[in-house]
Amino acid sequence: MPQIDKERVVALLNSILEQELAGVVRYTHYSFLVFGFGRIPIVSWLRSQADESLLHAQEAGEMVTLLGSHPSLRIGPLLESHEHDIGAILRESLAAEGEALKLYRQLLGAVDGKSVTLEEYARKMIYCEEVHASEVDKMLRKPGDIDAFAEEEIA
Repeated sequence: MPQIDKERVVALLNSILEQELAGVVRYTHYSFLVFGFGRIPIVSWLRSQADESLLHAQEAGEMVTLLGSHPSLRIGPLLESHEHDIGAILRESLAAEGEALKLYRQLLGAVDGKSVTLEEYARKMIYCEEVHASEVDKMLRKPGDIDAFAEEEIA
């Protein structure tokens, strides 16, 4: 069995950890900025996304320590458009999820055929991110629209 490039894999896992921690902050921040009749279910959904991002960050950190390395203490980029309508929040979320998805796919490429544990972890996370992105894409559509909102393919 070929050996993984531990340095590259740990760097990818730490980038994932940082991206997911940024998601915790971002979704929590977004939840403060929702107003109007739909506030309660949207805030609940955003906070559940923050919880999920924290779980994903914890899993990435565990993978780093599984490899005998030190998890990053950094948080990924926190970009904000300062547009606080639900559509803008969802578009920012979709873009951030796309960045996380790229990292998980890079991780899969780095461990494919080299570590079942890391390969299965990467596949599971890609699945989670693709499902999440597809849900956000559906939320961005107007009622009755069947065509995907995103210009790029999610899967």
